[in-house]
Amino acid sequence: MEQEEMRTRCENCIVRQFNSLRAMTKEELKKVSDSKTTMKIKKGETIFTEGEKLNGVYCVRDGVSKLAKLSPNGKDQIVKLATKGELIGQRSVIAEEQVNLSATAVSDMEVCFVPKEGIVNTLHNNPNFTLEVLRHMAHDLKEADDVVVNMSQKTVKQRIAEAFLYLKNNYGEDKDGFLVLTLSREDIASIVGTATESCIRLISEFKKKGLIKTSGKKIGISNEKKLQDMVDGF
Repeated sequence: MEQEEMRTRCENCIVRQFNSLRAMTKEELKKVSDSKTTMKIKKGETIFTEGEKLNGVYCVRDGVSKLAKLSPNGKDQIVKLATKGELIGQRSVIAEEQVNLSATAVSDMEVCFVPKEGIVNTLHNNPNFTLEVLRHMAHDLKEADDVVVNMSQKTVKQRIAEAFLYLKNNYGEDKDGFLVLTLSREDIASIVGTATESCIRLISEFKKKGLIKTSGKKIGISNEKKLQDMVDGF
């Protein structure tokens, strides 16, 4: 077996430690690995679209995807960013419902598609796996609660500051001090729930105050403490 094939086998894969697949037995993982498909997805490509019926789940091996809901006014609201190690689409598969969000790559990605039979069969036969799935879904619900509270209790300025800190803490900075994950101004606006024009204006304001620096689409944090104070309402 070639080295690359060995690396992408579920039982040898490091990223499964970050999701519910870690509760599968070795035999269950082998069955999943035999049925899965590994694919490359380019930045900007859609993984699945809101309203689709999914026949499996996607495990993110590398890269980042935005999960978004189309609002009545035709604008996307980004609900969360799914990164390395996360499973996307599992709620839809388990509930046997059409998927509630669209998933689009915001960086080049590598994902594994796992057919739903392997997931559903394991749910019926492995209580440890079922418990892990429940834990991850409970965590997602908690994150959704936090988003609702942030939208209602924090200003747009606070939410943008918080978004920059989140991107730094979760995806890091490059050698020049810019955020590794480069999001468009439209995506940043969608994450915090504001108009793109307002987002651009506030980014310009943050830059003038010395809180951030920019280079084209890239954004870097210049004063983390002041950004955190803004988030905390000081």
